[in-house]
Amino acid sequence: MLIVGLGNPGKKYQANRHNVGFMALDAMASEVPGLAWKEKFSGVFARGELFGRSLVLLKPMTFMNLSGDSVQPAMAFSKVALGDVIVVHDELDVPFGEVRLKVGGGHAGHNGLRSIIERAGSPDFVRVRIGIGRPPAGFRGEVADYVLHDFDASERAELPGVIAKAMDATKKVVTLGLAAAMNAVNAKAPVRNGPRGV
Repeated sequence: MLIVGLGNPGKKYQANRHNVGFMALDAMASEVPGLAWKEKFSGVFARGELFGRSLVLLKPMTFMNLSGDSVQPAMAFSKVALGDVIVVHDELDVPFGEVRLKVGGGHAGHNGLRSIIERAGSPDFVRVRIGIGRPPAGFRGEVADYVLHDFDASERAELPGVIAKAMDATKKVVTLGLAAAMNAVNAKAPVRNGPRGV
């Protein structure tokens, strides 16, 4: 299986809401002693034993809008089918602090997902959706500005627990299979649907 964390490279972006996929993948990688990252596929790429299985980890370094330019070559090289790809990303339509699993569907305005769908030719990969919530009523700026802002102080205090939830959701997909994982993860909170625009 290929686990992809989405984000933007560079220090100025590393604490942004849009980079929570990178944060989750870094946390997973820290669980693998001696994991060696290599620059490959326009990203950083590693193989390791995680959650009891040999997995491939990938952080695209293409910037979010071109994530598919990294994911598709990594899939081809590793001979991983799209159904065995797990993409960990920020999600506006999930409240902050919650994590949901989904397979397939549209990109809902998320440019990283859009790029992967375009390059892979299908939306049928697993998504670990880390909730960042929508901009608060007093936020000045576009939704795109919001996702490129850092988490606020209260969110930062909760973030380690949120990342742990994302790791657990990913582990459940790997160890239990998608259907059981979705039942376990998505049953914990009501699903909220709504329009989306980044």
